[in-house]
Amino acid sequence: MKIKREMRPIRASEIGTYLFCQRAWWYQTQGIASENLAEMNAGAHYHHQHADQVWTFRITKFAAWLLLLAGIILLSVALTLHWLN
Repeated sequence: MKIKREMRPIRASEIGTYLFCQRAWWYQTQGIASENLAEMNAGAHYHHQHADQVWTFRITKFAAWLLLLAGIILLSVALTLHWLN
């Protein structure tokens, strides 16, 4: 008689953990908590700050493109009106 085992899905973070350190992956699968929680929390905090900076940069870049486009449109309108008069 065969025992039927269901395979659980593998998350991308598990693959990343395994590729970085097989022992860390094994500890994680066994439910053993990490001993460097302070460093992990500091890293998570850094990543959140970086994500906020990237978001601010993207908004600023988008606003700059909009202003440039508005300037080109206004210049085109002004030149067209100047040439028509």
